[in-house]
Amino acid sequence: MPGVRDGVGRTALMVAAARAIETHRPDALARDPYAEHFVRAAPAAEGWPLRPEEVPGGEADPLWGRLGRYFGLRTRVLDDFVTRSALAGARQTVLLGAGLDTRACRLEWPEGHVVFEIDTSEVLEFKERVLERAGAVARAKRVPLAADLREEWAGPLTAAGFDPALSTVWLAEGLLLYLPGAAERRLIATATRLTGASGALAFEAKVIREPEKVRGNPVYTAARERIGVDLLRLFDPEPRPDSAADLASLGWSTTSRTPFDFSALHGRGPRPEADDALAANRWVFAARPGPPLVEAPA
Repeated sequence: MPGVRDGVGRTALMVAAARAIETHRPDALARDPYAEHFVRAAPAAEGWPLRPEEVPGGEADPLWGRLGRYFGLRTRVLDDFVTRSALAGARQTVLLGAGLDTRACRLEWPEGHVVFEIDTSEVLEFKERVLERAGAVARAKRVPLAADLREEWAGPLTAAGFDPALSTVWLAEGLLLYLPGAAERRLIATATRLTGASGALAFEAKVIREPEKVRGNPVYTAARERIGVDLLRLFDPEPRPDSAADLASLGWSTTSRTPFDFSALHGRGPRPEADDALAANRWVFAARPGPPLVEAPA
């Protein structure tokens, strides 16, 4: 299936499978009824688990157990961020590298809210076919937009109806890890330029290049050997920009959290371990003006 068969597109299928597994947990942090439809529709994902009972090794499994818990937790935290921001007055949301995100269909949105979904044409075409077959109905005005986020995308976004004068939520879930540093800086600068009076932004980043002993973590090994997702090869090898500091210098207030902060908050999710593949991950929340709209972990 073009777009989700290889490379970064394949990671979208991996996240969809993790969301499907999370959805079927009795104590699910987030529910995505469309996630399993994407996995079933992609020959590249044949045989992947979609239920907790199908995960070999259960919670101890490094791929669908530990990394799966990470994706379930991340989904919940960013769901809460987007929902709170929209209820606080944001009129439009931009999903940067939207992948197989179905928030437009599964979250409750204020009347008149618009959700822009930016990704490659191949990913969006696959997504449209699956959602149509699944009978998905958007709860906000949904605007898919094919664009390369490594290139100029502000023009196509405004041409699609985006209004810089309106308060905006920007979300880059599982995107910046794969972008060259220069593209990440342009993305942050572009989002800032297109944010008028107020806005909110959240993204995931790795703050350091991980040492070799971490790069041998079973999370990375299992993803590569069992489902053909070589995360370490997909991560851009350049030194990462400090986008949180860049945002602060551009007038945003920012908060950076670890995933483990939210594991403690919600009582579920990955916990720190030795030589941890998640230890360098940070979830950054920003607002302009005012404090970031993120629930502060205790």
